[in-house]
Amino acid sequence: MKENKIRRLLNDNKCTTSTRLWSTWPFYTEAIGATGNFDYIEFVGEYAPFTQLDLENICRAAELHNMGSMMKVDFQGRKYVAQKAVAAGFQAILFADHHTADEVRETVEAMKSDTPWSKGRFGVPSRRFIGTQTYLPQLDHAARLDDVVLAFMIEKDCSMKQVEEICQIEGVDMVQFGPSDYSMSLGKNSADIVEDWKAAEREMIETALKYGVRPRCEVLKPDQLQYYIDLGVRDFSLGDEFKKLRELWVDDGAKMAEIVSKL
Repeated sequence: MKENKIRRLLNDNKCTTSTRLWSTWPFYTEAIGATGNFDYIEFVGEYAPFTQLDLENICRAAELHNMGSMMKVDFQGRKYVAQKAVAAGFQAILFADHHTADEVRETVEAMKSDTPWSKGRFGVPSRRFIGTQTYLPQLDHAARLDDVVLAFMIEKDCSMKQVEEICQIEGVDMVQFGPSDYSMSLGKNSADIVEDWKAAEREMIETALKYGVRPRCEVLKPDQLQYYIDLGVRDFSLGDEFKKLRELWVDDGAKMAEIVSKL
């Protein structure tokens, strides 16, 4: 793999599918790729420990199966981690916890090429990148940097109030709503304000589509897709590694424990 598959799919106005991994073990990335069901994997680095070697190995495993790769990063230290992830081969970055449009602009600047046209702050480190393409001509390298897909969580009350401005920032490719952080920013539990955060999510989707930004949505089951398809969403993430394992341990585990306790 030498191209940014996620960028190509967006440029071709195709739908995209992904799933979320917490584990850095490349076996899981390979196992997902072997199914042939997903365009890319999302490594949720915001939730999990990792090394830079882990990041390279995840990308290698994805590329073996012609899958793209996205990494979700924390707000603090986001520029350093995101640049290292891209240099390891990640094709997209999902940024968490931005509060304002100015913070989004600062992040975009850090990720774009340091060229007269992109006016970014990302230079020419000799690293792996997609397909181990080291020592490209500088302008070819600049082009691959500018192809990296930049996605932003809209998950704060204040970022929702600025969502229209955020969606007009050049370089913002995707936005995704985060009900947990959004609810916490209001001082509430998400389970207590479902209709409120659902309304905010719909507003984010509508605003993104208005300005040509791709809204990305997470679902736990395929039967939840149609709701978002009807809203115009074409980019989806299915499931979550830990949530699926917890479902096994909590639900099936409780049933097993009940049965065994009667023996």
